[in-house]
Amino acid sequence: MMNTQERFLVTVNRELGSGGRSVARKLARRLNVRFYDKVQLEGLIQEFKLTEEQIEQLKASKRNWWTEFCDKISRAPGGDLHYPAGQGIPELVTSDDLFKSESRILREIAAEESCVIAGRAAFFVLKAHPNKLRVFIKASLASRMERVMRKQGLNEEEAASVIDRVDAGRENYTMKYAGVSRYDTRNYDLVINMDGISEDDAVDLILEYIRRSEK
Repeated sequence: MMNTQERFLVTVNRELGSGGRSVARKLARRLNVRFYDKVQLEGLIQEFKLTEEQIEQLKASKRNWWTEFCDKISRAPGGDLHYPAGQGIPELVTSDDLFKSESRILREIAAEESCVIAGRAAFFVLKAHPNKLRVFIKASLASRMERVMRKQGLNEEEAASVIDRVDAGRENYTMKYAGVSRYDTRNYDLVINMDGISEDDAVDLILEYIRRSEK
């Protein structure tokens, strides 16, 4: 089980509309570590054009390579990394390029610091990490629909279409690169159903799970 007294990693996969991303961000703040998701990872890829060779060049430089890796990204309270406002992130050439770049960066991040990572098949990419917790956040379709309609200003038909499209895309991405279904609970240490509980309740559950595992 995960030990917060050593460098640790929490991966959070979630269903669209479950509130899982917000749970992951709040968890990072409670643990006082950085939070990473798709936006932050693509920002780092674009900022540094990171290939494996370039990462090695950074490591070999005289200055602290991890500082150079992060110093152009503004750091918000609670550990979030924010890509500079107004600076667009162009589309990468293929999903293969994206997965390879993200995987390299995820491994470098996990090797350097404790953090919380939302999505991006991190549960698979970082499965060899010795001190991790893998979480899956889910909710009923009715609850997900209500949240998506409220947050995106959509009607029922539009929300249902968005959920179907994102669910299919995330499942296809995970199956292609991890070779397993993102819904297979064997991929995770903890699965939380958000029906009837708040985001803060979910964070409390995760922290209690960690606390008990450290005994």
